[in-house]
Amino acid sequence: MIAVAILGMASCKPELSTITPSKGNADFSRYIAVGNSLTSGYADNGLYLEGQKNSFPEMIATQMKTVGGGAFYTPFFNESQADGSGYKILKGFTPAGLPIIGDQNTHTAVRATTPAVLLTKYVGEINNYGVPGIKLVHINIPQYGNLNNFYERMLPTDFPNNTSTTYLNFVTSKPFTFFSMWLGNNDILGYATSGGANPADQPTDKNAFASLYADAANKMTANNAKGVVATIPDILKTPFFNTVTLNSLLAAVHVTAPTINTIYIKTGKNATRAATAKDYFVLPLASANLIGTGAVPYGLFPSNPVESQWVLDEDEAGIVSDYVASYNTTIKAVAANKGLAVVDAFALLREYGAGKVVNGVPISAAYITGNLFSLDGIHLTPMGYALVANEFIRSINSKYGSSIPIVDVTRYRGVKFP
Repeated sequence: MIAVAILGMASCKPELSTITPSKGNADFSRYIAVGNSLTSGYADNGLYLEGQKNSFPEMIATQMKTVGGGAFYTPFFNESQADGSGYKILKGFTPAGLPIIGDQNTHTAVRATTPAVLLTKYVGEINNYGVPGIKLVHINIPQYGNLNNFYERMLPTDFPNNTSTTYLNFVTSKPFTFFSMWLGNNDILGYATSGGANPADQPTDKNAFASLYADAANKMTANNAKGVVATIPDILKTPFFNTVTLNSLLAAVHVTAPTINTIYIKTGKNATRAATAKDYFVLPLASANLIGTGAVPYGLFPSNPVESQWVLDEDEAGIVSDYVASYNTTIKAVAANKGLAVVDAFALLREYGAGKVVNGVPISAAYITGNLFSLDGIHLTPMGYALVANEFIRSINSKYGSSIPIVDVTRYRGVKFP
């Protein structure tokens, strides 16, 4: 009877079929990527050659070649200037297990430091138009290159004589058949990372965001190009806001002052109060190493509270969540109106940030050890960008009936250890 059962199971064994790559009803012959630092491959608080080579558009374009995709050009830094703008590296750990973060800037692409820091010009074709720092409110500003050195290096003229070509006009100046657009993150990110303390970096007005995003989508689809857009990630779930916590600060204080149980903060409304678990301390506070020092120990007395720039208080965090939700509602509505594919990056990075295992590799939002986020606590590692690339590919395939193969996430690294 056992032999009969085994034979029966063998006869029902499913056949494995190979999916043939197909472009579906989209044309990938000239794919361009529009966006900010997340599009450029920015990581570890800088843009550098290895990061550029591991950007999610690079990965997508490689996979698109199996379904008729054309050449894809990224404005790479030269090998001799591979450090690009300079970036952070992990140099080791203290005896207490705290990371030692250093700077990698031996071979940068800085061509001038006065009157502004300028990077070596890129000359050649461009498909990846990712510009670190760009906001949606910047895409129609003439001579924006005079304000952003990452954009300036792409332009044919030099600072301060850049042409009046806006970013949106620049990326659409040559014909394209397909695009990805991931804009809007910086319209709230600067407010959040500065603890709401920078008057010059306030959230973009919601109505202005909606109007600008619709304008951008109209421009991108004016010649019937198809594309995919992405929502804004949940900023408050990144390591930047979850590594230095009230509990971790108190634990450090307890080593020498075990009876202290309160950290005082200055809120965005200029009030001093005790911090709670609903307030978010920012990652740079750890490297500042200020808590408990001084004649009047910093953060331990109401007369010397943690400054607003180091903490996103509960009210400010509510503002961030509110604006992110509004921006994402706009992105989804515009995408639906224009018939574009959508990547829900908010949901994606929350899902992986909470902890998953991919092909045996653990992935989470844990700082340094989580494989998802780079050393700046905001931008992704190559492995993180691979996860994003696959979600873009899945969304494209679902919307346009294509069968672009996904990438092997485990081929890409997390944080690089010394």
